[in-house]
Amino acid sequence: MLAAERRDHLLGLLTREGKIVAKDVAAELGISEDSVRRDLRDLAAEGLCQRVYGGALPVSPAVAGYAARQAVAPDGKQKVATVAAGLVRPGGAVILDGGTTALAVARALPPDLPCTVITHSPTVVAALLDHPEAELFLLGGRIFKHSAVACGAAAVEAAQNVSADLCLLGVTGVHPETGLTTADAEEAAMKRALSERAAETYILASSEKIGTASRFRVLPWEKVTGLITDADPRDAVVERLLSLGVDVMAAV
Repeated sequence: MLAAERRDHLLGLLTREGKIVAKDVAAELGISEDSVRRDLRDLAAEGLCQRVYGGALPVSPAVAGYAARQAVAPDGKQKVATVAAGLVRPGGAVILDGGTTALAVARALPPDLPCTVITHSPTVVAALLDHPEAELFLLGGRIFKHSAVACGAAAVEAAQNVSADLCLLGVTGVHPETGLTTADAEEAAMKRALSERAAETYILASSEKIGTASRFRVLPWEKVTGLITDADPRDAVVERLLSLGVDVMAAV
């Protein structure tokens, strides 16, 4: 099989199966695993897959720039945001992540809701300035422009001095085996720091992130309270998550 044919075969597997297992492809095509791994390296370099141990997974579309991501699945993000906003109780304190879905959550909070919002996102704070009953705490640090949030040592240190009832956290990849992932190491560390300061952590994930992966793990499934998604409950990945005991909240 020619290299171009192998490439098409691998991309077809990603579309149909949602994953590539290198040893299975090697056996099926009668080639070495090294050849499959080389093909996967080439695809990953083009941004067409995310390599993981033993093979590859679909790459998340949420790794695009902040402005571009605002146009990705806006309806799904709004559905997720509506459910997430309903978890914020009057008088409660919530740690709200940055990114486009978190911004949708901020906009979905009732203007008259008395609450405390702790965030490292200037855009989230700006969206809540006209909420007279919301106390706002902005955690500072180096701004990671890709997600318009503060990251780095200063931001992590600031996060260690707060606490909340609830953390609403965004990720770029949601997968049963690889867990919850994002594309930047410092952002992943910041997300972990935020989650550790809340009694409960819910993951915000519109359907395009389900079954995909990015390079850096944020949290394993046992560290989160639940997942809020608009993905079809009959989706194979969602069913797999349910079988693992993940509490999946449907955003419809």
